Amino acid sequence: VQLQASGGGVVQAGDSLTLSCKVSGRTIGTYAVGWFRQAPGKEREFVAAITWGGYKTYYPEALKGRCTVSRDNAGNMVSLQMNSLKPEDTAVYYCAADPANSGSSFSERYRYWGQGTQVTVSS
Repeated sequence: VQLQASGGGVVQAGDSLTLSCKVSGRTIGTYAVGWFRQAPGKEREFVAAITWGGYKTYYPEALKGRCTVSRDNAGNMVSLQMNSLKPEDTAVYYCAADPANSGSSFSERYRYWGQGTQVTVSS
C-alpha cells in the first residue's frame, strides 16, 4: 500500500485548503485513514481520521469545526479540508492507513504512511 499526500502550499491566515491522499497498491475500502501533522521541533499530532463502512470521523477537540475529512473509496482518495487556517497550522501533513479500521488518534496504529505535504500559513 502506498499513500501520496498532496495539496499543500503557502496560504494566508484565514484561508482554506484541501489536502488529498491518494492510495495505491490496493483498495482502501477496508482501511481507516488518518491525517497527522508535524511542525519543526514538535511531536507528530493527530488531525483527523475516517473509518470505512460507517464513515465515522474523528477529530481532536482543538480542531473540531475547522477540519473536515472525507473519503471516496471508489477513487481510493481521502481528503482533508481545513478552514480558517492559522500560522500555528504550519506543518508537514501526513496521511496514513490503518488496516484495523480503528480511526485512532495514535500514530502507532497506522501501518502505512505517505511522504507528507508541506502547509505553510503566513500571518
